[in-house]
Amino acid sequence: MSARVISRDRISGFLDCILRKYPLVAPVEEDGVVAYRRVAAAREVALDAGLSDVPPKTHFFPQTEVLFHYSNLSGLEIVEPAGAPETVLFGVRPCDLRGFAALDPVFGGRFKDVYYRDKREKTTVVGLSCTSVLPTCFCRAYGSSPVDGTGADLMFTRLGERYLVEVRTPKGARLVEDCADFFTEDGVREAAREKEVLARELDGRFVRRVDLDSVKEKVDGMFESPYWGKLAQRCLGCGICTFLCPTCHCFDIVDEDRGDRTGCRLRCWDSCMFTDFTLHTSGHNPRATKTERVRNRFLHKLKYHLDRYGLAGCVGCGRCVAKCPVNIDITRVIAEIKEVD
Repeated sequence: MSARVISRDRISGFLDCILRKYPLVAPVEEDGVVAYRRVAAAREVALDAGLSDVPPKTHFFPQTEVLFHYSNLSGLEIVEPAGAPETVLFGVRPCDLRGFAALDPVFGGRFKDVYYRDKREKTTVVGLSCTSVLPTCFCRAYGSSPVDGTGADLMFTRLGERYLVEVRTPKGARLVEDCADFFTEDGVREAAREKEVLARELDGRFVRRVDLDSVKEKVDGMFESPYWGKLAQRCLGCGICTFLCPTCHCFDIVDEDRGDRTGCRLRCWDSCMFTDFTLHTSGHNPRATKTERVRNRFLHKLKYHLDRYGLAGCVGCGRCVAKCPVNIDITRVIAEIKEVD
């Protein structure tokens, strides 16, 4: 793995260089909310905003996505959207990089999702190390760290007035070559040592100490536990935990008829916390109560994803902890599970 250095005052120029060659998706702050969207200029990018409120999974798995348009004016005609362009996704934090790894087998397994895979394969992912640790963060419980570049094509780490840029894949190398004038190899070794120091400093700032030892084995036998009913008494069923989670992937399919024999088929986010999510046409609902839905959410995070893909269904980003209106905290749930008889 090779590396480069770029000074902080040249980041805007680098981003504008990207924009001359590729569409750029990056974190943007609007009305106090940080989310990822396509930008038209480097000045729009919230470079120092920290962890986004909405995860960058929205690029690969949009909140609403047209699957195809149809017309039956003179015989049925189906028109699919054009394929995704080569795109750069900039500023992805380490926990969200791991979120992509959790989503990849869902959309790229036995039944491949062409919409997700097309965007995934045509996107160069530029990671951005964290320089602080929030009170709600617990990524290291899942074997990660605030400077972990696993899953990135390029990994940027801010070190004072410069960034260490690690080239991790051929995609990343191509992007560096496309904008080579912004990088230097001078000071790479020193910057790499500074990153090691930063990693140790950040490791000591975690407030949450989450012990996952034996949790999977414990929940394997907790399907009928009364614990889930007690936990569900606090839940509002609002679904914010699922919408802000970088690994949640529930969706619905809706056909929109315009009334003139034309329309489209949409995919939109859904949530396992909603009553209608598992409602059958017959009227039967296998998860009719909030207890069953709360149980499903936490078993998915701590058991089901591991069973299916060998990967944790949580990355320790802490968004659900920070945003839950009734303070349901997955780290506390983990601790309580370990104490259940």
